[in-house]
Order: sequence, then C-alpha cells, then structure tokens
Amino acid sequence: MAEFSKKLLYWAPRGLCLAFALFLCLLVAAEVFSQGVDFWRTLLALFIHLIPVFGLLLILALAWHREWVGALFLTVLGCLQIWLMLSRHMPWQSWAGIAGPLFVIAALFLANWLKRKELHAGR
Repeated sequence: MAEFSKKLLYWAPRGLCLAFALFLCLLVAAEVFSQGVDFWRTLLALFIHLIPVFGLLLILALAWHREWVGALFLTVLGCLQIWLMLSRHMPWQSWAGIAGPLFVIAALFLANWLKRKELHAGR
C-alpha cells in the first residue's frame, strides 16, 4: 500500500467524523437559535441538543486508536437513527442524511482496523 493511501485511510474516518460533528453542531444551532427564547433557555436548549455531538466526539476519542470501537458504535448509531426516523414516519431523505454518513465513517474505521498492521508498520 502506497504511503499516500495509508495516510488517507488513517485520517479519512477521523477527519470525516470531526466534520460530521461540526455539521451536527451547525444543524442544532440553527434549530435552537430560531426558537426566539431568552438567553438562559437558549443556552440550556443548546446544551441539551449538543449531547449527541458530545457522544459522537466521545466515540471518536475512543476510536482514535481502537478503530473497531468506531466501526461498531457508529454502525449502531446509524441503525438507531434509521429506527428512530422510521418510527416517526419521516421520509428517507431525513434519515439518510444523518445515518448515511455514520455508515460511511463506520466502514472507513472498519477498513482502518482491518489494515491496522499495514498502517502502523512505519511508526
């Protein structure tokens, strides 16, 4: 495996997970700040809405050196997201926009875990 491919496979799931967490933060902030309530209620609502993002960042921290953790938990989160959206009879675009990236990042973490000996050979 070429050096560039190794670095891309190593950093892609980590960078995409951070980018997805940032996307969720922006999505949540847009929803919270459009409610038009006072400062303290807005702050509380923002904190409550950011709990899933904190969970995603915790999974990323655990998966940084144990890639199987990211593959497993992100797949579970993706399945949970689909189940929640389907139980609310939401259109497929709603759950695909959140669950889809989770599955892609989980697959990258899985590939990272399966190739870990090659990726960490030069370190």
